[in-house]
Amino acid sequence: MKVLKFGGTSVGSAQRMRDVARLICDGNQKIVVLSAMSGTTNSLVEISDYLYKKNHDGANEVINRLAEKYAGVIHELYSTQEYKDKANELITCYLDYIRSLVKDLFTLFEERVILAQGELMSTGMMNLYMNETGVKSVLLPALDYMRTDKNSEPDPVYIKEKLTDLLEKNPDADLYITQGFICRNAYGEIDNLQRGGSDYTASLVGAAIQAGEVQIWTDIDGMHNNDPRVVDHTSPVRHLNFDEAAELAYFGAKILHPTCILPAKLNNIPVRLLNTMQPDAPGTTISNEMEKGKIKAVAAKDNIISIKIKSGRMLLATGFLRKVFEIFETYHTPIDMVTTSEVGVSVTIDNPKHLDEIVNNLKKYGTVTVDKEMVIVCVVGDLEWDNIGFEAKIISALKDIPVRMISYGGSNYNVSLLIKSSDKKRALQALSKHLFH
Repeated sequence: MKVLKFGGTSVGSAQRMRDVARLICDGNQKIVVLSAMSGTTNSLVEISDYLYKKNHDGANEVINRLAEKYAGVIHELYSTQEYKDKANELITCYLDYIRSLVKDLFTLFEERVILAQGELMSTGMMNLYMNETGVKSVLLPALDYMRTDKNSEPDPVYIKEKLTDLLEKNPDADLYITQGFICRNAYGEIDNLQRGGSDYTASLVGAAIQAGEVQIWTDIDGMHNNDPRVVDHTSPVRHLNFDEAAELAYFGAKILHPTCILPAKLNNIPVRLLNTMQPDAPGTTISNEMEKGKIKAVAAKDNIISIKIKSGRMLLATGFLRKVFEIFETYHTPIDMVTTSEVGVSVTIDNPKHLDEIVNNLKKYGTVTVDKEMVIVCVVGDLEWDNIGFEAKIISALKDIPVRMISYGGSNYNVSLLIKSSDKKRALQALSKHLFH
């Protein structure tokens, strides 16, 4: 059985829902994971924001706009009055529930409940549409099987057990439709998977049922070998190793979250990135296989801050790096890149929230220099150290661009380079020209 995930834009209108229905109805049994309709989650966040501020009129105004939007989609999507009435009743029920939360006491718990309604509405509407067209589809409520533990990590044993029970109760269904993103936490409260969202759900479901394949359907033809917003004539990468895909996702390829495919990787389940607008395009296949000696793609991560700590006392001083990294740990600030020398260490971060406190603490150990408005450019592929020549190609491409840091060796799949934001476009274009053309 395959698992297919469709994002918000793929179910963002009545026509898009019909397009998805045609894609999933091929006679093969499958599990379909859906996000909320595009724009819905933003509206639910806005409602929550008003309720935190105790602006009940503002919250009700956004709810009314949502009701009007969904009424229009329902009128266009369903062909019979019976199913229009069913869909209107369904959506009214969810929106009335949100209205019931418009009260004086509003906490993170109520916010999570509100955010969950988007996926519940989209899956309910799709299930009704499939039933109207004669397809035997069954809803698998994610809140009945998707759970995280006390560390907010998915509980794979629980997920597999509960999901298997739900499937066994409906063995003859043509389709199983379920919600992405939402779950319950270890205390039984409505929560969400946060990172990766619906993609993470699809990967977890695929691992639980040992799926033959997980498909992530979006509005772009797979991962490209460079940023198409900056570089002309980019092309989709047809095959990536899981580690290559994770590196690209972490360093700027927004099509995929870096952690969401980990369950598929661990269970050796291939993941395909496909385009709902071009369903016949091959997209990108991600698996544990590796194409030897090949550079696959370039990505860039913006809004990077470089911090350099220079200290004559560092030479032969044990514990220096530990003290430096403990400062970042204290302020819950992850580090992206690290380079060291005899007299100093340079690191990069992408979260400026505690920058002033971090810098003040680092000054205990040396002279601190901060560079803002930087970009990490990463080159990804099979970059084993004995693959002679790839470093020269990368450096040669950037011979006219000042490079602040270079990091290689922590991964066999990535070379990272730190440059100024103003040089990003030139750098990406130069790398494309030298590596792919």
